[in-house]
Amino acid sequence: MHHHRENIGIGLIQAVADGDIERNIAGTVRAIRQAAERKAQIVCLQELFRTPYFCHTEDRRYFEWAEPVPGPTTTLLQSLAKELGIVIIAPLFERRANGLYHNTAAVIDADGSYLGKYRKQHIPDDPGFYEKFYFASGDTGYQVFHTQYARIGVLICWDQWYPEAARITSLMDAEILFFPTAIGWDMDEKSDETNREQFEAWQIVQRSHAIANGVHVVTVNRTGVEHGTQFWGGSFVVNPFGTVLYQASHSEAAVHVQPIDLKLSEHYRTLWPFLRDRRIDTYAPLQRRFIDT
Repeated sequence: MHHHRENIGIGLIQAVADGDIERNIAGTVRAIRQAAERKAQIVCLQELFRTPYFCHTEDRRYFEWAEPVPGPTTTLLQSLAKELGIVIIAPLFERRANGLYHNTAAVIDADGSYLGKYRKQHIPDDPGFYEKFYFASGDTGYQVFHTQYARIGVLICWDQWYPEAARITSLMDAEILFFPTAIGWDMDEKSDETNREQFEAWQIVQRSHAIANGVHVVTVNRTGVEHGTQFWGGSFVVNPFGTVLYQASHSEAAVHVQPIDLKLSEHYRTLWPFLRDRRIDTYAPLQRRFIDT
């Protein structure tokens, strides 16, 4: 058995980022230290935390913001993780080769070791979110990282709408699913009803991943206004039956540490034995794009 503490502190860092990368990183380091002081053991940063969310437009200049993973930022965060004894999930704009880039999350263990990376699989291409221009689809497969405190799965933003991604990662024995995110409201279409509906759909689909899989889910979104998008914050933690334990403000930066009890997975999975009753012999059609009758 992998030995870890049953109760662990989960740090969420919801921030506003601008074009000053050094300042963004310095602010993030301060926030990580704050979370560690409050007993965080695993700290998750938002998607593309070093930079603004640049995919609002297709502009080749932004490729200059990419870096190798592992690389300078992972090196910096490895020394911080080791100093503080915490796990850090660091979402980065990865430069893999000339003209080949990924939307990637690096995972650093509490002893400062680099455990590996997950590359975002589902790449959106929508007004204001032109990610296919920048990122190749991930080829790491789904990943579970065996950290000192828990077995964690990491998925990124658009992945969060796909039950298959959460399911497969959970079947690899993740205890917690982390979703670093950048999602917001279009300022031009601002109606309170639309905004509420969009936020609720986003949160409900992720709460359902927690329920279906019997795992904690942690989602860390950015906030602040960038290029006509109000990033809607609302970072949250849910238990393995989908109960919201914490939800951040929509518009303010936040550093929060949420204690969670990993024993709850077994509690809910034995009460609601969805994994026992799965009919895996009937699921082959999921391999198809659509089932034409």
